[in-house]
This record gives sequence, structure tokens and C-alpha cells, in this order.
Amino acid sequence: MAGAQGTPESEAGSFECFQNYTAPEVFVQGLAGIVDQQDVESMIRAQKQMLQRFEKTNEMLTNCNQLSVNRLKTAGSEFKKHTALLVEMKKDLDFIFKKVRVIKNKLSQQYPQAYNEAVRSSLAEEVIADDADQKPSEPEVPHQPPSSNVGERNPDSDGNK
Repeated sequence: MAGAQGTPESEAGSFECFQNYTAPEVFVQGLAGIVDQQDVESMIRAQKQMLQRFEKTNEMLTNCNQLSVNRLKTAGSEFKKHTALLVEMKKDLDFIFKKVRVIKNKLSQQYPQAYNEAVRSSLAEEVIADDADQKPSEPEVPHQPPSSNVGERNPDSDGNK
């Protein structure tokens, strides 16, 4: 039996050199003999090039993030200033409208006829202004009087004469 080739007993002798290695190490050593060394070197070069590109991209993105953070801080502070300004303007406008209401009430109590006439004329002016604003947007169709000729057909008529 010891002389038979291809049997497990004969192959056991060929693995004696791998006795001190673990199974994964033996597997890796076996693969190392199969893989072409030039292919491995070209893969390593390609990986190094990709690593350089990724590092450069990472640096660019870090710079972009830093710029964004700085601009966000600036925009945030400006937004707070503008918000405070709007709040202050609203308070001022509320105060102004309150004063206007008080003045209107005083005028309507002291001079009711003149106040009512002023309100009516103001409303009439607003209606006229609104009408003037709306007229240019509407297309104008010239009005044609009905023709007296029997032979001509009026496009506005339904044909029953």
C-alpha cells in the first residue's frame, strides 16, 4: 500500500512540509504559487493610485465642508439680525396702525359727517383705481352696430331673421 500512487497515504508524505502551518496559511501559500506576481504588483499600484485620489478627494471635501461651516455661521448670524429687524419693524407698524386707529376714532367722534364723506370718497377712489388696473388686462372687443344690409350676415346673429 505504501507504494500506491494517488492514495491518501502517499499524499500525506507530501504535506509534511506544511505540518507547522495552520490550514489558512497553507491555503494562502497555495494561492501565492498560482497568482502571477506581476498581476499582484499591478493591483497594488492601482490601489495606491486610487488611495492617492481618495485622499485628495477627501481633502477637497474637508475643505468644502469647512467653507460651508463658515458660510453657514455667517448666514446664521445675518439671518438672526434680519429676523430681529423684522420683529422690530412689525412692532413699529403695529404701533403706527394703533395710533392711526385712535386718530380715526377721534375724528369720527368729533366730525362724523366729514369723516363719513372722507371714507366714502376714499372707497370710491379705490374702486376707480382697481377698475383702471383691471381694464388693460382684459382684451377690448369693439362693439359693432347691426348692419342694415340684407345680403350681409352678422357674425353675432344666430341666423334667424
